[in-house]
Amino acid sequence: MSDTPAPLQAEDASPGNAKIVYILYLVGLIVGITSIVGVVMAYIYKGDAPAWLRDHYRWQIRTFWIGVLYTLIGMLTSMILVGYLVLLFVLIWYIVRCVKGLQALDKRQPLADSGSWLF
Repeated sequence: MSDTPAPLQAEDASPGNAKIVYILYLVGLIVGITSIVGVVMAYIYKGDAPAWLRDHYRWQIRTFWIGVLYTLIGMLTSMILVGYLVLLFVLIWYIVRCVKGLQALDKRQPLADSGSWLF
């Protein structure tokens, strides 16, 4: 028998990069540019990830782009004051999606519905 360690299997992949993306998203609420760095990372690492981790990257990418869409809607409708409620909803929605993703990531599980537009 050889003393060389077995190669890393796809299912044993570290969720560290996905966790960094979630953290960048949350920091992005204060320092906006980190969210863009996070979505770029999600696109880069998605291809080499195992299925359960690829699900997280999909969730992160969708969170970014749907968040941009909801934010634009909120900004456009803020002239009629309802937009401020939309922007508050987007803030809560964004935080909940990041926390939900982090919880599933810590359990090394895919998300229940990574294609969802809500939570």
